[in-house]
Amino acid sequence: MANPNPPEEENTLLPPSSSPPLTTAAATSSDDEEEETAYETSEKIVVTISSPSDSFDEDLPWRFSWKKMWLFTGPGFLMSIAFLDPGNLEGDLQAGAIAGYSLLWLLMWATAMGFLIQMLAARVGVATGKHLAELCREEYPPWARLALWAMAEVALIGADIQEVIGSAIAIKILSRGVIPLWAGVIITASDCFVFLFLENYGVRKLEAVFAVLIATMALSFAWMFGDTQPSGKDLLLGILIPKLSSKTIHQAVGVVGCVIMPHNVFLHSALVQSRKIDPDKKSHVQEALNYYSIEAAVALFISFMINLFVTTVFAKGFYGSDVANSIGLVNAGQYLEEKYGGGVLPILYIWGIGLLAAGQSSTITGTYAGQFIMGGFLNLRLKKWLRALITRSFAIVPTMIVALIFERSDSLLDVLNEWLNVLQSVQIPFALIPLLFLVSKEEVMGVFKIGRTLKTVTWIVAGLLIIINGFLLLDFFSSEVHGLLMGSIVFAVTAVYVAFIVYLIVRGSHLSNQFTSSFKRLTNT
Repeated sequence: MANPNPPEEENTLLPPSSSPPLTTAAATSSDDEEEETAYETSEKIVVTISSPSDSFDEDLPWRFSWKKMWLFTGPGFLMSIAFLDPGNLEGDLQAGAIAGYSLLWLLMWATAMGFLIQMLAARVGVATGKHLAELCREEYPPWARLALWAMAEVALIGADIQEVIGSAIAIKILSRGVIPLWAGVIITASDCFVFLFLENYGVRKLEAVFAVLIATMALSFAWMFGDTQPSGKDLLLGILIPKLSSKTIHQAVGVVGCVIMPHNVFLHSALVQSRKIDPDKKSHVQEALNYYSIEAAVALFISFMINLFVTTVFAKGFYGSDVANSIGLVNAGQYLEEKYGGGVLPILYIWGIGLLAAGQSSTITGTYAGQFIMGGFLNLRLKKWLRALITRSFAIVPTMIVALIFERSDSLLDVLNEWLNVLQSVQIPFALIPLLFLVSKEEVMGVFKIGRTLKTVTWIVAGLLIIINGFLLLDFFSSEVHGLLMGSIVFAVTAVYVAFIVYLIVRGSHLSNQFTSSFKRLTNT
C-alpha cells in the first residue's frame, strides 16, 4: 500500500519508518544537510525504478529497459576518459613502437582489471549515497584523512599536468607551431570556465559534451588505423597469445600502470550519485548497479578499442625501426607525418585532433574530480566556481612553469612525463586500499558488501597493481637517483610511504570492527 505521506521529491520512494535501513551510510540525520554532497537534490536526474506500491524489502526480478539504460548512461563514459588521457596515449604509442603487437593482450586484461576497480567505486557510491572521499573522511582519524587528501591532490596535480601539456602539444601541432606550448597551456586552462558554464545547464548537457569528445577521439584514431592498415593477423595474435620479454617489460609495466588513475576512483564513486534513486530499497540499488555495470563495460570497451588503434598504428609504422625508442608524445606527430605523409587529411592533423580531444576531456574531468576530492575530504561547502578555480590553480601554475622551462626540449618533456607517471603510481595504494576495505565492510555497505570470492579476486588484482607499480618505481629510482644524499632522502621518504600503507592495511583488517562483526555472527548462529 502506498505511503499516505509521500516525500516532497517526486518519484522518490521511502521505506516505512519501522523498516531498518539496508546500509548504515544511507541513513540520514539532521546533520547531513550541513555536509558536503556530490550533487544537490535539484541537480540529480530522477530515475523511477519501480511503482510506489513496492514493499521495502521486495526483491523484484530485473528486466532490462532501454529507457532506463539511457537515463543511467553518462557516468561510465566520463569515468572512461581517464583511460584515454594523453599519458595513456603516450604509453600506447611507446608500447606499439617498442613491443609491436605483443602487448595487446596485456592492454585488454589491464582494461578488465580497471573495470573491476571502477565498478567497486560505483558500488560504494550507489549503495551508501556517499562518495569515496566522504567515506574516508568518516572512517579515518584527522591526520590520516589529511594525508589521504594530500596524496589524492598530488596524484590529481600530476595527472592534470600531463593532460594540460598534452592539450598544449595538440594545439601546437594544429597551429603548425604558431601557438607555443605556454600559450596552449593558457588556452587549455580556460576549459575550467567552459566546464562551469556547462554545469549551469545540467548534468546531461555536460555528459553530451564528453560524448562528443570521445566520439572525436574514436573517429580520429580509427581514421589513422584505416589509413595505416595494421596487420589484422598480428593484431589478433597479439590479443589472444600472451607474450612478454625482458626487452618489453618496461612498456608492459607502463601499460598496466596507466590503467588505474587514483583520482578516477574517487570520481566514479561520485558520478553515480548524479542519478536519484532510493538507496533504502535493495531492488533499486541493485538495478542501478546493473545498469551502471553495463554502461561502464560499453564505455571501457570503446576506450580499449581507441587504445588498441593507437598501439597498432605505431606498431605498424615504427616497430623494429631505429627511431622506435625515441618516440614520445611530443614528437609522435612529426614521426607520423614523415612516415605516412599527407592525403586528403594529413595524418599529423588527425593525430592532433584526437590528442586535443583526449587532453581537453581529461582536464575537465580532472577539474570535476578535484571538486569531489576537496569537498569530500575537507567537507567544504564552497560555491562550485570557487572550488573549481582553486582546483584548477593547483595544476595550472606548476604546468605553466613546466611549459616555460621545457618549451625547447622534447627530451626533457619526456623525462618529466616519466616522473609524473611515477608520481601517480605511488598514489595508487592510497585510493585502492581504502576502497577495498570500505566495500568489504558491512557497517558501511550493508547487504551490498562484496562476498568472499570477489573480495579475494579484487585483492589479487590490487596486489598485482601495487607490485607492478612498485617494480616501476624501483626501476625508475635505480636509474635516476644517484649519490648518497639523494639515496638517503629517497630511503627516508620510502620508509614513511611504506609505513603509511601498512597503517592503512592494519586499520582496515584489524581495527575496522572485523572482530566485532565476526563475534556478532558467531553469537547469532
